[in-house]
Amino acid sequence: MLKGLIGKKIGMTQIFDEGGVAIPVTIIEAGPCYVTQVRTLEKDGYSAVQMGFQEVKPKRLAGGELGHLKRNNLPPLKYLREFRSKQPEVSEGDQVKVDVFSTGERVDVVGVSKGKGFQGGVKRYHFRGGPKTHGQSDRERGPGSRSSGTTPGRVYKGARGPGHMGDDRVTAQNLKVVLVDAERNLLGVRGAVPGGKGSLVVIKETRKQ
Repeated sequence: MLKGLIGKKIGMTQIFDEGGVAIPVTIIEAGPCYVTQVRTLEKDGYSAVQMGFQEVKPKRLAGGELGHLKRNNLPPLKYLREFRSKQPEVSEGDQVKVDVFSTGERVDVVGVSKGKGFQGGVKRYHFRGGPKTHGQSDRERGPGSRSSGTTPGRVYKGARGPGHMGDDRVTAQNLKVVLVDAERNLLGVRGAVPGGKGSLVVIKETRKQ
């Protein structure tokens, strides 16, 4: 059975278990999603399911996108994502809701992290910075030496330092499902997931059991 949904991060809250312990929870509006295409090994070379999420006005989509969705009499959908699955057990046009997951299951949540712009080495890579004494006044958050001297006489590619931070695809792995609200299409997972409020996330069955 295919276990995957596209959703939108609502925000974080906390719930209490039977022992009164507070559990940090991220609430996600997950689905309902529509199966827009089923890819097969014979036809496409790999097995996967393409799903769509969030209805929009038809004018928001290109003609090719509308035609792709009209094949299965589906509404205009803003987001399309693929889920690899060997035995999906779904058909084109099916609707997938949040009840494909159950409380206690483990999931991976994929999202785009918050963009933080250009940041220094201390914030970006947790560098220690220079000493606070011995006469220096402007090196407290400096990264220090980046490479060696005459040889190679340059900074190696991939060396850590100041630069653009965030706005990357991030996967939060092995998160526990603690809440499933089928009536309101809400899914609660323990802990934090990447992205800001309202950002798109993809929920999949965890790869690391």
